[in-house]
Amino acid sequence: MERLGRLGVRHRWWMLAAWIVTIVVVTALSRATGSSYANSFSLPGTNSAHAYQLLSRVSTQRGDTDEIVLAARRGTVADHRAAITAMLDRVAALPAVAGVTSPFCPSAAPCPGAAQVSRHGTIAYALVHFALPGYRLTNAQIRAVEQVGATARSSLLEVQFGGNAFGQLDSPVSSPGELVGILVAAVILFVAFGSLLAMLLPLGIALFALGIASGVSVLLSHVLTIAPFAPILGSLIGLGVGIDYALFIVTRTRQGLKRGLGVEDAVATAINTAGRAVVFAGATVAIALLGMLVLRLSFLSGVAVSATTTVAITMLASITLLPALLAFVGPRVLSRRERRALAAHGPEPVVVAGPWQRWAHFVARHPAVLSSAAIVVIAVLAIPFFSLRLGSSDQGSNPPSTTTRQAYDLLATGFGPGFNGPLTIVGQVRTPADRAAMAHLAAAIPHVADVASVSPALALAHGSIEVISVVPASSPQSAATTTLIDTLRRHTIPRAAFSSHTAIYVGGLTAIYDDFATVLGSKLPLFIGVIVLLGCLLLMVAFRSVVVPLVAAVMNLLAVGASFGVVVAVFQWGWGSRLLNSGIGPVESFLPIIMVAILFGLSMDYQVFLVSRMHEEWLNTTDNEEAVVRGQATTGRVITAAALIMISVFLSFAFGGQRIIAEFGVGLGGAVLLDAFILRTVLVPALMHFLGRANWYMPGWLERVVPHVAVEATEADLAFDGVPD
Repeated sequence: MERLGRLGVRHRWWMLAAWIVTIVVVTALSRATGSSYANSFSLPGTNSAHAYQLLSRVSTQRGDTDEIVLAARRGTVADHRAAITAMLDRVAALPAVAGVTSPFCPSAAPCPGAAQVSRHGTIAYALVHFALPGYRLTNAQIRAVEQVGATARSSLLEVQFGGNAFGQLDSPVSSPGELVGILVAAVILFVAFGSLLAMLLPLGIALFALGIASGVSVLLSHVLTIAPFAPILGSLIGLGVGIDYALFIVTRTRQGLKRGLGVEDAVATAINTAGRAVVFAGATVAIALLGMLVLRLSFLSGVAVSATTTVAITMLASITLLPALLAFVGPRVLSRRERRALAAHGPEPVVVAGPWQRWAHFVARHPAVLSSAAIVVIAVLAIPFFSLRLGSSDQGSNPPSTTTRQAYDLLATGFGPGFNGPLTIVGQVRTPADRAAMAHLAAAIPHVADVASVSPALALAHGSIEVISVVPASSPQSAATTTLIDTLRRHTIPRAAFSSHTAIYVGGLTAIYDDFATVLGSKLPLFIGVIVLLGCLLLMVAFRSVVVPLVAAVMNLLAVGASFGVVVAVFQWGWGSRLLNSGIGPVESFLPIIMVAILFGLSMDYQVFLVSRMHEEWLNTTDNEEAVVRGQATTGRVITAAALIMISVFLSFAFGGQRIIAEFGVGLGGAVLLDAFILRTVLVPALMHFLGRANWYMPGWLERVVPHVAVEATEADLAFDGVPD
């Protein structure tokens, strides 16, 4: 690592040029190819997947079907028939549109759109059949439909657009709060360093690495299934860890300069000390994210690879590009006051003193009281976690200003809340008994609780498949709709098919999302077990201890439980959700798995930076209490400064108007707040005081098996790892 630091200093022009060429090439390629993000996923073996497979045998529809929703502010929609018909004819003529189903019936002809007008005639919708799936349509193609559709809008007629394709236009590619988070991080860095250049370096590294990572993510979207929210999630993670990693290295460099080292030696020492911890911390985040691959779900695998790529690029920039930039800046990374003091008084050893030293001694004197108080706080925050309900929020959770949310509300008003998420019951018909079973089922479903309407069984594929459409009385994301799906599958369908034993399945988008939540929920214990095991093994290698990894695992689980409790309280219970403009509904089914991966990785970061200094002091003194006090005192400033930056970045994303990203922002921001200010500053040091020398116990046979990897600093005389006063 020291050689890498010196290489960056001595060949800083070549290093800078290499990174500039990289970002130019990646950006050019990503813009030339465009993105191919998609929400597609497969759930083989599930009930809804069987329904989809049966329907796909007879369906000729290959593109998305979306809605143009029409609402008369006075009179009925039929009063505007001429304007609406002319508009729909122009929409049907667009290249990306395969056809349009109008709500108006031509004279003396069958009327497929007769059911597309509400009972009172004030609300109607037209179906737009796109030629391609939504993720393969460009925004320009979708916007063209929206622009033509809007021509029918007037003071007497409201026109809105709903569905998956139109939803892509409402999905932000970046968070408006991102700039706020960066500004807050800049203020924290400037207060910590007192130097404009020192403040700009971590921000510059994070933004530069994020630019490359964003381009790489676009390129990866052509070979992997990557969700549309992945770029914003990558920005959230990349800014958080990027600023933090650079902060640790810049801090060590500044410290070396104040101790009298030259620029090259100071940078080399920083890379050899803080750089080691950065590499180890980045590796733990990457391993935690890649743990999602064991679930074998393409939807999550794409997100995992994209996020891991962002972390890896950020880590590489911190240990290669940052040394080059530090060489360009030189002593100016110190504030003017610090440079004047260095010139006037010469180098001085950095002495650990001040509030963090006093706090470390306070924790050492009162470990029982402080650890008990910390556990109570975490337990209270974790209470909502036990009412966690996984699902998928629909366009009813979009901000009220979006056209998809307004279309959703109009359809719910005109046709009922469940209209936005109908269930499709698909049955295979081979014999008259099978046909009778489907007829019996269609007659029985109206008597099931929470059913608004049921269509008669419709024969498809020359009668080999029959379909029943069921409109729930509740909204798609309601718990009552989930109960209805379960009732149909467990009770209603088995009773109807008892005599024929024909295969009957419940499909539709709502059922697919319900199965998605069930599948992910069942895989969550396995995933957590894999992540905990990998984290424990990494910490065991790093600190030659079996106790430290176990304590870290318990701390991480506590942080996860408390952060999920906060997410449930805000997004499921609605506490403060209006401030975020995010709506109330179930927690996204994939959120726990992705959050667990990120949280375990980030928690390991702080554990590594804290315990590595404690371990170093333990090796120097063999006095556990002194090692824990010194380790906490010397890392307190840098950990809290890094945590404040990460919290600012994460929470800033919560105000972007996209519910999924808001959930990540609140969950991760709350977790880092708990981790840095309760777990790492109170609970972990208190427990380590309780455990004493047992913290560093490792059986002899295990000591011989586990490889040796040095993570802690190599300078025995380096006594301070915090942000300077």
